[in-house]
Amino acid sequence: MTVDFGPTAADYARFRAGFPAELFERFAGMDIGLEGQRILDLGTGTGALARGFAARGAAVTAIDISDDMLAAARDLAAREGLTIETRRAGAEATGLPDNAVDVVTAGQCWHWFDRPAAAREARRVLLPGGRLAICHFDWIPLPGNVVAASERLIERHNPAWTLGGGTGLYPDWPGDVAGAGFGGIETFSFDSAVPYTHTAWRGRIRASAGVGGSLPAAAVARFDAEHAEMLAEHFPGDPLGVPHRAFALVATAP
Repeated sequence: MTVDFGPTAADYARFRAGFPAELFERFAGMDIGLEGQRILDLGTGTGALARGFAARGAAVTAIDISDDMLAAARDLAAREGLTIETRRAGAEATGLPDNAVDVVTAGQCWHWFDRPAAAREARRVLLPGGRLAICHFDWIPLPGNVVAASERLIERHNPAWTLGGGTGLYPDWPGDVAGAGFGGIETFSFDSAVPYTHTAWRGRIRASAGVGGSLPAAAVARFDAEHAEMLAEHFPGDPLGVPHRAFALVATAP
C-alpha cells in the first residue's frame, strides 16, 4: 500500500488528536523538551509534537518529506503564536551536521521510516549524551467499540490496509535504537479517552493511512458516507469517548 498524507493534510491538521499534556510532562521529567533545548523532530507531519515542545520554550527544527504537511505545520504554529523551523528532509538523511541537537524526537511516524537508518541518523546528529524520544498516541480497538467498527469498515473499503488491531505498544523499537548504539533505553505507556464528535471522528478516520492517505478522492467520499451511516446507527452518542494509548521510548546517545 502506497501512503501519501499530503492529499489529506487538511483533515490531518484539523482532526487528529494531538499528544496529551501528560506526555510532555513525563518527557520534561526526563530532561526532554526543556526551555532552550535544540530539538529535531523527525517526520513531523502537521507538527503536533514540534509545536508542543516549542510551546515549552524549545528551539525546534521540524522535518518531513511532504511539503503539504510542512505547510500545515507552519500554519498551525503561526495560529498558535509559535516558531518552528521547517525543512523538507527524510528521517534517514536529515541534512543536519554532526552533533547538532540536544534531542531527536519522532511522533507517530517511526514505523514509516527505514528504522535502523533513522536510528543511526539520530545518533549522528545528537550531541553525546543527547536523547532520542520516539512516541505514539494510538486509538485502541476493543470488542464492540467504535474503533473496531471503523477499522472493519476501512478493511472492507481498502483490503490493502493491514494496520488495524493494534495495541499501541511497540516492542521492536528498543532493538532499533540499541542497534544504533543508544543506551539507557526506557519505555512507558498510559491510557486516556479522547472525546470526538461524529464529525471529528469521521475526519480523523479520513486522515488515516488506510483512507485519505491511500485511497482516491472518490473512494474516500464513498467510505465517509458509509462511515457516517454506521456511526449514526450503531454509535449515536455524541461526542464519542475514544480510547487511546500513549507509548514512548527514550534512549541516550553515547
